[in-house]
Amino acid sequence: MPFGQMPVLELKCGLQIPQSMAIARYLANKFGYAGKTPEEAALADALIDQFKDFYVEIKPYYYGKLGAIQNDTEAEKTKTLVPARDKFLGIIGKFLKQSSSGFLLSGGLTYADLMIVDNMRTLIGWWPEYLNGFPEIKAWYDKVDSIPEIQKHLASHPDVGF
Repeated sequence: MPFGQMPVLELKCGLQIPQSMAIARYLANKFGYAGKTPEEAALADALIDQFKDFYVEIKPYYYGKLGAIQNDTEAEKTKTLVPARDKFLGIIGKFLKQSSSGFLLSGGLTYADLMIVDNMRTLIGWWPEYLNGFPEIKAWYDKVDSIPEIQKHLASHPDVGF
């Protein structure tokens, strides 16, 4: 393990790629989900960076739901999750309005769509009303979630609760 911790993606050639975001960007580039142009790739990366900032903001709620810390998750939902959600989904909504593809970027599906929807699935599992009041975000979420390969993957992998 290059950094002494997981995750690590080991390639057939023996190269080990550490860190989740480095792995995600590598796979996005390899399989065509980084963005159609260098500019779209930069925007996909920026969306992921903003998404990571969102998760920093909701850490008290998220860690409480995972049981990693003891707190009142309902209070944290009101205090941290709702304002962070409103801010983040506002940003996502702007990208969707500017896009001609129905995905976050006009060039089509990117790893930003996939990662954000996948993580939203956890939040929706904890709070089914998470997307209430955001119909354009819900439509995008459903569009990504209904991709046949996504459905096949979800059907073959049990929900682990996070």
